[in-house]
Amino acid sequence: MSHAFAAAVCRSTASMSLALRCSRRAMSSARMLRMAGATATSTACKDWQRNGLLAAPRTGNMQQYLREYANEKKVFERTKPHCNVGTIGHVDHGKTTLTAAITKVLADKQLAESKKYNEIDNAPEEKARGITINVAHVEYQTETRHYGHTDCPGHADYIKNMITGTAQMDGAILVVAATDGAMPQTREHMLLAKQIGIDHIVVFINKVDAADEEMVDLVEMEIRELLTEMGYDGDKIPVVKGSALCALEDKSPEIGKEAILKLLQEVDSFIPTPVRELDKPFLLPVENVYSIPGRCVTET
Repeated sequence: MSHAFAAAVCRSTASMSLALRCSRRAMSSARMLRMAGATATSTACKDWQRNGLLAAPRTGNMQQYLREYANEKKVFERTKPHCNVGTIGHVDHGKTTLTAAITKVLADKQLAESKKYNEIDNAPEEKARGITINVAHVEYQTETRHYGHTDCPGHADYIKNMITGTAQMDGAILVVAATDGAMPQTREHMLLAKQIGIDHIVVFINKVDAADEEMVDLVEMEIRELLTEMGYDGDKIPVVKGSALCALEDKSPEIGKEAILKLLQEVDSFIPTPVRELDKPFLLPVENVYSIPGRCVTET
């Protein structure tokens, strides 16, 4: 055997040995990555279980459980027609309190998730000033419909936010305090609602527990005249009298809980179910635009 051939055999053997070592290292790395992935998945799932986001596995194999969990997920099916409504009216007349009262009353019937006042007005400035600034959205359902509810700000400085919220509504609940009657933003909200295209309004005269009966009747007459002036049929529009605060605090059920249920019945019957034009191009309403420097511009 020549020296050149022997040298070639040695180089080939060394290359095969190096390739084998690299292959073993690669297999070991892949095995470690799989183990790390499984550990991360297991750790994440344990965190989800600890936070109540995932039930405990029926078997010891977490990956098998995740596959079973994915297969068990149900497709959401809406069995009730959907309608978008909201509360409009003057500042401090009880729009957010009424929204919270609706969710509480319906939560007792397993038809909504109860929302407290400070969960609806949850921005720091809203809590500090005690007024609604941004529109808030809640969901609930009655026996016949599913609702998306928009709570609009009543302050004159935030009328732009009110228009943004109202533009998404199929009908509105006009909240008027029995202690004040029609105020400047009451008129402005009614006018804007008409101009935006809201043809169906239900009136809720709030705070009847703080006013005498004669005052409540005068407020109803005033509101009906104002509705007629704005282009609505003031004589036919439903008017419900009650106290959202009493409904929240479980006091005086005749003006509290029962008044809220009556209001929802009027909303069900007076505001027609909207016809969705499913064959037309999709329209996505944009509520806010946020610019994140150096990253992107995003909308909600």
